[in-house]
Amino acid sequence: MSKSRRQDFRPNEFVVYPAHGVGKIISIEEQEIAGINLELFVISFEKDKMTLRVPTHKATEVGMRSLSSPDIVSKAMTTLKGKAKVKRAMWSRRAQEYEQKINSGDLIAIAEVVRDLHRTDDQREQSYSERQLYEAALERLTREVAAVAGSDEVSAQKEVDEVLTARAA
Repeated sequence: MSKSRRQDFRPNEFVVYPAHGVGKIISIEEQEIAGINLELFVISFEKDKMTLRVPTHKATEVGMRSLSSPDIVSKAMTTLKGKAKVKRAMWSRRAQEYEQKINSGDLIAIAEVVRDLHRTDDQREQSYSERQLYEAALERLTREVAAVAGSDEVSAQKEVDEVLTARAA
């Protein structure tokens, strides 16, 4: 079973792990855990200085996926251009929904969070928790956009900022 899964992801390939964003598979290794031999993907998240080991047979189950296609990235950019949909629910409820969208690993859902929490200079200031969620979503979005485009995060950040400021104008 693990052999068929192994073909999905290869070393030196970028993948998206829902709870952490874009990482790079640095190797596939065998490890004995509690007397059971497991085959593991070793994923490095350079920016967070973190290494994650995911059993190969659980990779798709936990939501690990390949990078989005350029088509999905352009859909996410289109989502950013839309009008912010701010629900009138309590902040704690909205914050939970935003957190779920960010951790879903779905690029379009992440773009919705960025769109909804983006503030222009003339709008009221964000609360600390709003800003934290916004920055987390923005970072996930720009990392994946950069990885798909094969560029660096700075140029991906510029691209996202341009879309957001053009929307506000």
